[in-house]
Amino acid sequence: METYLNSTLFHYYCAGVYEGKIQFKEENIMHAKVDKRRRTQMQENVMPSDYKASIPFQKIYENINHYVEAGWEGEEVKLNNEDIYQIHIQYSAVVENEQVVSQVWAYRNDTALDIVTVEGEIIAFVCPNRNGMEILVKEGYEKCTPLVVYDDPLLSKPKYGVNDLGTFLIPMRDGVKLATDVYLPEGIDQREKLPTILVRTCYDRNIKKEFFMHWVHKGYAVVNQDVRGRADSEGDLVPFYYERDDGSDTIDWIVSQEWSDGNVGMWGASYLGYVVVAAATSGHPNLKAVVDEVNVGSPFTDTVRRGGAVCSWPLLSWTLAQSVGTRTDFSIFAGETVSVDEVVEARPIKEIPQKIIGKNSGPWDIWSEHPEYDDFWRNCTYSERGDQVNVSMFVISGWYDGDSPGISETWRMLSEHDVPNRKLWLGPWEHNPNRARDYGGLNFSNDAVVYHYDVNVLRWFDRYLKGIENGIDQEPKATYYVVGDNEWKTSDNWTPEEAEVTPFYLGSTGRANSSFGDGTLSDTPKKESVSEDRYIYDPKQPVEFSGYREPENLNKIELRNDILVYTSEILTEDMVVAGELSAEIYASSTGKDTDWVITLSDVDEEGNSIRLSDYIMRAKYRNGFDQPEELTPGKVEKFEIFMQNMAYTFKRGHKLRFSITSSSKFIAFPNTNTGLNPYDDAEPIVVEQRVLHNEKFPSHIKLPLIKPHS
Repeated sequence: METYLNSTLFHYYCAGVYEGKIQFKEENIMHAKVDKRRRTQMQENVMPSDYKASIPFQKIYENINHYVEAGWEGEEVKLNNEDIYQIHIQYSAVVENEQVVSQVWAYRNDTALDIVTVEGEIIAFVCPNRNGMEILVKEGYEKCTPLVVYDDPLLSKPKYGVNDLGTFLIPMRDGVKLATDVYLPEGIDQREKLPTILVRTCYDRNIKKEFFMHWVHKGYAVVNQDVRGRADSEGDLVPFYYERDDGSDTIDWIVSQEWSDGNVGMWGASYLGYVVVAAATSGHPNLKAVVDEVNVGSPFTDTVRRGGAVCSWPLLSWTLAQSVGTRTDFSIFAGETVSVDEVVEARPIKEIPQKIIGKNSGPWDIWSEHPEYDDFWRNCTYSERGDQVNVSMFVISGWYDGDSPGISETWRMLSEHDVPNRKLWLGPWEHNPNRARDYGGLNFSNDAVVYHYDVNVLRWFDRYLKGIENGIDQEPKATYYVVGDNEWKTSDNWTPEEAEVTPFYLGSTGRANSSFGDGTLSDTPKKESVSEDRYIYDPKQPVEFSGYREPENLNKIELRNDILVYTSEILTEDMVVAGELSAEIYASSTGKDTDWVITLSDVDEEGNSIRLSDYIMRAKYRNGFDQPEELTPGKVEKFEIFMQNMAYTFKRGHKLRFSITSSSKFIAFPNTNTGLNPYDDAEPIVVEQRVLHNEKFPSHIKLPLIKPHS
């Protein structure tokens, strides 16, 4: 043990870029880093505790005994600290004139930290992630590890240092100046013009700038900017509103610089993902490539007014965190320093920021001044400008990303306007994609976490910014992971072209209330003596779904009498659902307005009802957000309701379940059923809801099924 600690020298790589030497000594972690600009090896020093990296150095250091003492053999290894590793893939290479075969062990049940061994000795630690795979590898064993994914001869190579040009205050069209950092490859011919990757963030451009440097090492200029009203930029934050124009103005500035070759790409995730999609709708001719990860959707459809309802915790966690100052308070964002229950239950809605953080929130005040879809919201809805998009776009998300409705909106926009060179990658991933192989009680295959995530991102930029013919444009449009079958599949579109959209009809004899009711779900409509179900919706007693897109077990929630539950017969064979989902519901309410919350779940042999897809819709927007219309109490109306996409295999012996209710406390503030301004906190009224299912009113859910032969 002592010998291993003191004598094993690791080389540290980030996204294929050599970052120095690492040794785990008895007392400290020692790091001999590489000078960023000149790429020269520096002297060894103690690694600072706040060193920014994805690979968990401290965890490795604290558990080194467990790793070294483990017997790395068999199909699965359980360490003394209870960590579990499974045999994964092998690599073969020549090391010191000898052919060696290495074994990769996949880490289970937590954020991936894989281990590579040769004849039982650890030769590498691997941390795959979204920003760029990080590897510690024993000197000389690089070719025995996943690091070989960077050996593709058509991939840009890390040949340069980083020349930090400093911060520029770039004026937008209205005079507001945005703080913008520029990084150029050091060592490149000064006469050579460069393609640029632009990142625009609301979270302080300094926080993750290290993760963008690997593009600079590989021959790209990187421009990193605070959006208006955040960190060091001027102006006020009005989320969503300025991002299209500010993105376009920043691209104008980039292409005017002497180092620019006129080709600009953008990368962004979450709100930053919205930023890049919004910039794409500007139609700027110099924006040639976009990589869009887990983007939030347009504010009135998803993020602020999800389905038209007023979002509660998902929105407030972000908004309050942005409103305490010009830099994000991530402890609020994570729900650590505020009570989630207190936030969503605070009233009046308009004054929640004052009650929780002691001050007004500019964004919250603005949104409350626009209770209906108007020109303010229209300016923020990027999908209304899909005809302006002419950029090659790579869209990435996963089944457990709470912002997947934004991905659906983006892909629908690209498809409707047949934007060329569009690509989609959907994994069994959360909002932080490519993180773990197990989530919420679900277990995926070892290849659910991939080693080429950042390689594919780079290939996209290489193809459309540098013109490298690397073949990524010849690959199928959609790559997706089927949970249950636990395998990757491809298709020339999304929803997969081979999927058949199949209606599954609701049925009952009038007693579908709760999972103890008689609600049925079938691909053949049933003729029942009673063709409707009823329940009472009391806004003061909202349903408490978790508020996250996760495989939540709903079996206790489904005991409520104000939830209609429709369950299929036991499946006699596996059923694969892959693509975009929706529901067509015929219903009425005794209120002037109300909400519909719908959910699809998988019921296993033990009765666990695991949520797969859901969404919420405010009834008054049934004809469109720009055509609000109150309900006529008691009148049956048709509601077309979006649901979150998925690729999932319902196993033989399981059941499909579809439920309908009218509230989801941690997603949206309960509808008062009055039809009045939701920000005015009208006294709520209790209503009776009816859902019909007969030949005239065939309520059903639309599932894209893939037949076994596909």
